[in-house]
Order: sequence, then structure tokens, then C-alpha cells
Amino acid sequence: MSKSLQSFALAGALLMSFCLWLHPASIASGAESSPAQANGDAGSLYNKKCAECHGKDGRSKSFRGKLSHARDLTDAEWQQRVSDERIYNSISNGKGKMPAFGKKLSEAEINSLVKYVRDLKK
Repeated sequence: MSKSLQSFALAGALLMSFCLWLHPASIASGAESSPAQANGDAGSLYNKKCAECHGKDGRSKSFRGKLSHARDLTDAEWQQRVSDERIYNSISNGKGKMPAFGKKLSEAEINSLVKYVRDLKK
């Protein structure tokens, strides 16, 4: 194998790894919603779309959560201040470094995530 072909293959592998690091859940699950998500399995949906930054427990202690300054969803003071509508809009439209999920998730899925986020309250 020639050196230029080896370099090209290595660059491609590095690019693929970087893409997987950026959006592992969206690449692994595809753009379509799974049947479990459509049935309202908010915990599974949260783990696939949110836990990467907000952490499985919602405290944002993950590497990506710290890097992106993701909100601690368990914070009781924040939970009291914010409305369900604001949480819905943040999920749907994105906010700051958080991506928008309005075109990737159904209204029912976003509503199930709002309820799930509420249940994370300390």
C-alpha cells in the first residue's frame, strides 16, 4: 500500500472517530425515532439524547457536560424557576451549546423529556 493511500485511510479513520465523538447517540441510533421512544420511554430517550452532556443522573458531571457547561437538571432552585414551556422550548429549539431536537423528536417525545427532567429534581 502506498504512503499516500495509507495517509488517506488514516485521515478518514480519524475523521470518522471525531464525528462519533461529537454525536455518538445520533449516529448510532440514526435520525429516526426508535419504537421504544415512540412509546414514551423517556428514560431511554434521555439516555440516548441527553445523558452525554447532562449525565445519566442529570447533574452534568460528565466530561462533555463540564466542557459545554451543561445545566444541572437536578438543581431545585432552577427547577422551581423554569417553566415546562421553557424546558420544552430549550429541547425543541436548542439553547447556547445545546443542539435543537425539534426536527429529530416528536412533540410527544419532547413532552416526555420535560416530565423526565422534572422528575430529576433533588
